[in-house]
Amino acid sequence: MSEVYATRRAQLRERCNAAGTAAALISRPANVRYLAAAAPQGAVLLLGKSQDLLVCAGPLDDRPTEGRPDETLALHVLPAPGGDSAVAAADLAGGQGAESLAVEEHHLTVARHRALSAAAPRLRLADLGGAVEQLRVVKDEEEISCLRIGAEIADQALGELLESILVGRTERHLALELERRLVDHGADGPAFPTSVATGPNSGRRGHRPTDRRVEEGDFLSVCLGATYRGYRCEIGRTFVIGTSPADWQIELYDLVFAAQRAGREALAPGAAYREVDRAARQVLGSAGYAEALPPLTGHGVGLEIDEDPQLAPAAMGKLDACVPVTVEPGVHLPGRGGVRIDDTLVVRPEADGGPELLTITTKELLAL
Repeated sequence: MSEVYATRRAQLRERCNAAGTAAALISRPANVRYLAAAAPQGAVLLLGKSQDLLVCAGPLDDRPTEGRPDETLALHVLPAPGGDSAVAAADLAGGQGAESLAVEEHHLTVARHRALSAAAPRLRLADLGGAVEQLRVVKDEEEISCLRIGAEIADQALGELLESILVGRTERHLALELERRLVDHGADGPAFPTSVATGPNSGRRGHRPTDRRVEEGDFLSVCLGATYRGYRCEIGRTFVIGTSPADWQIELYDLVFAAQRAGREALAPGAAYREVDRAARQVLGSAGYAEALPPLTGHGVGLEIDEDPQLAPAAMGKLDACVPVTVEPGVHLPGRGGVRIDDTLVVRPEADGGPELLTITTKELLAL
């Protein structure tokens, strides 16, 4: 596996050299992990002029032996004198003879950027921008395998919850139970705070569970995800509590389901981000729900739950194969509730069967 990370660092180094910088400082934790296989708290990665270094802030029991190359990382690991790993890394870059250092300005605070300038005044600091995030968009099959296992865990946790008694239990209680089940089935933990929304809360994107209790006739919308070996997936489903969904519930559910299906079917290598968004958005907009739609209908997933690409009306760019994304349209009607349907899929060419669905829990409108 060390070759995978070495290759990723080599790709980043090529970009830096093309931009005229001899070294790069990676401070965003997900980017450090992507390039070094591990991201101890406070650690930064220095792609140096002569040597790559993982610089750790303070003593950590789980880091490799200081100053020695680690077989997994293929890196040297050093402590940060004084505790600020980024400042220590900048000093090391200067010591290697680098004249310029690319940094992730979107992650650094102003104070830390000033500290870097003060620690290595001879270094010209440049903005690395989203170079690492761009490398992370297309996943290799090992990354996709981690997402696939995480999706299986999330499906299993959700399926078990649906077999239990729900009426009378609070949103908060159900969310905590789902997160416990994720861990029980092998997840590192939840991919994000689990959302359980009932009745008038249902269908809200990112709803935080409350003490509202599940009642007969409610819509119940659930959005959860599992983290497995650092990779995060997402699934969202909506159900009805009781045996007879109301006509308006059936109509709204069918509409959101049609929008979600349109978005899924639009996923293909070469498809524009905005066109995938439009496919889902147009179904809901034509039914009069344009004003109720969220700003995006999907996004990338990986080491973070919300990555590029963004499937939104103004998004620029086109999908590549092996890009995992969510398709998650929804409608919330104030005071009544709503529907969200959310899947994680991997973009695949038609010759390989089209988009690979990772989250397979049924999307049939179940009455629980």
